[in-house]
Amino acid sequence: MKSPLAFRKRFFLAAAESAFALALLTAAAPAGANGNDPKLQAKMALGKKVFTQLAQPPCAVCHTLKDAGSSAEIGPKLDELKPDAQRVATAVRNGLGIMPAYGGVLTEEQIEALADYVARASGASK
Repeated sequence: MKSPLAFRKRFFLAAAESAFALALLTAAAPAGANGNDPKLQAKMALGKKVFTQLAQPPCAVCHTLKDAGSSAEIGPKLDELKPDAQRVATAVRNGLGIMPAYGGVLTEEQIEALADYVARASGASK
C-alpha cells in the first residue's frame, strides 16, 4: 500500500501539470478567441497581424493595445477606449482626425478582422 504522502505528491503534480497546460492554452489564443472555434481564432490572428504588421503604417505605431504589445502615445489608448467593432471599422475605412483612411488599402476581410480583434482585445466585446 502506498503512503498518503506519495499519493499527495502525485495528486499535486497532476494538478500542477493540468493548471500549467491550461495556462499555456489560454495564453496561446488571441484575446477573446474561443479555443473551440478555428474560424474565430483565424480571424483574431489576422486582425492582430493587421494591427501589428500589415497596415502601413501599422496601427501599433500610434495606438496602445496590450494584447498586441503596443504602447504608442499618438492615437487613443484602445484598452481604455474599448471601441466596438463597428466604430473601429468606420475609423479604419474612413480615417479619423490624423489617422489615415485604410479603405481601399486593406481588404474588407482585413478591416473586419482588425475591427473584431481590437474590440475583443480591448474588452469591448467577448
